[in-house]
Amino acid sequence: MARMVSRPIFWILFTGAIFVWPIARTVRLQLPPKLPVLAQVPDFKLTDAHAQPFGRKNLEGKVWVANFIFTRCPTVCPRITEKMATVQHRTRNLGAAFHLVSFSVDPAYDTPERLTEYAKQYRASPRRWSFLTGAPDDLKATVVQGLKVGMGTAETAPFGIFHGSHFVLVDQQGRIRGYYDSNEQSAIDKMLYDIGQVAARG
Repeated sequence: MARMVSRPIFWILFTGAIFVWPIARTVRLQLPPKLPVLAQVPDFKLTDAHAQPFGRKNLEGKVWVANFIFTRCPTVCPRITEKMATVQHRTRNLGAAFHLVSFSVDPAYDTPERLTEYAKQYRASPRRWSFLTGAPDDLKATVVQGLKVGMGTAETAPFGIFHGSHFVLVDQQGRIRGYYDSNEQSAIDKMLYDIGQVAARG
């Protein structure tokens, strides 16, 4: 052993091993599989809480999460919006690369002014979180046909309106990459993990 230590080749190999080992270990680590592409969101043109046109082009190059609410909803919507506010806070390090979008499913009542007041209740950043309304047919086409989430009317629902309670994750190319049940305890953590993966890998 003493003879080996005294040879220069020993120290060359020893030093090389110190540098090579972390690299080899990193290479062996497998990245998680990419999220599947579930659908492509078609172009849409709606109106935001500032009464400005807002469509899919405003979201190009961004990862975004959609949810579905109406401002006079007394039950599910406040809870869903609180969770969106949590996502807003926990994704603040992503800056302009990430956006939140809340679609009103009650466009006859939810004017831009009402959406503005609603957004203020949840401290929504106008730069990072948009609230959208529009013509009923345009909204229904975007929500049901585009984002594949149910909405409509039902006599047993509050104010006769029903809608899906899932969050929808959309990537930089407008492709749907995941649905997350807002009723599940772990949904937010799972979605935040996937947001980071999509933001980093596309």
